[in-house]
Amino acid sequence: MIMPMTNTDAGKFSLASRTVLVSGGTGVLGLAMAEALGLAGARVAVAGLAGYAEAQSYLAGKGIKALGLPMNAFKKGEIEEAHRRTAAEFGPVDVLVNAAGGNMKEATTSPDLKFFDIPLEALEKVVGLNLFAGAVLPSQVVGKAMAESGRPASIINISSMNAFRPLTRIAGYSAAKASVNNFTQWLAVHLAREYGGKIRVNAIAPGFFLTEQNRFLLTEKDGSLTARGKTVLEHTPMGRFGEPGDLAGTVVWLASDASAFVTGTVIPVDGGFSAFSGV
Repeated sequence: MIMPMTNTDAGKFSLASRTVLVSGGTGVLGLAMAEALGLAGARVAVAGLAGYAEAQSYLAGKGIKALGLPMNAFKKGEIEEAHRRTAAEFGPVDVLVNAAGGNMKEATTSPDLKFFDIPLEALEKVVGLNLFAGAVLPSQVVGKAMAESGRPASIINISSMNAFRPLTRIAGYSAAKASVNNFTQWLAVHLAREYGGKIRVNAIAPGFFLTEQNRFLLTEKDGSLTARGKTVLEHTPMGRFGEPGDLAGTVVWLASDASAFVTGTVIPVDGGFSAFSGV
């Protein structure tokens, strides 16, 4: 009798001996994912514009082998240096998490700012931050090293619910995250066909998490919900905003051998928002 091969061994989720680089790892969600990966056994480098020393200290306090690095994800040279230092400290990078991104008020419509008046510079900054700095440039640098090493590897981009169902007011951010979805699928196919299927590329699409970038849209200065925030919760079947730790299981799964046959996907972590029709 032929027994089926399974991939349910709990050891498949272990990241022991793996090296992870988290671009944008000093932000709230980036740091939460870095912590989850570290607690699964990985050596973790977190890179960002600021707060990297504090992030390293925080992770080390959790018993994680951690490295904090300065990095502007718009600058290829700085990405290369962060990658070089990570590899020198921990060995070849096995997992890249592209967590840099965000929105800005200047690219968001409001009673005082109509779509027709949004400055091109603001739109360019939001698209650039989420697509180029948030996915393309780190994937070029680290992905090249992954391809040259010939080792199994995983690239994880961060998308958004806006990529599936564009939300009112945030035209630039929605367009940028839709581009991240498309780029994730394109890169997954390209790397699988060109480099023997060893490099997987997937994305996580968080639902509504309270961050510094979107807090002004969802909450008032006194912490109460805006009309938009109330509508979001009304359309989230689980009835709450996401918490940073809610991303832990998905990012560990995508980084580990448990998802060895998964590439080109975008996984919603949204409390059911994408499944709800409003009725």
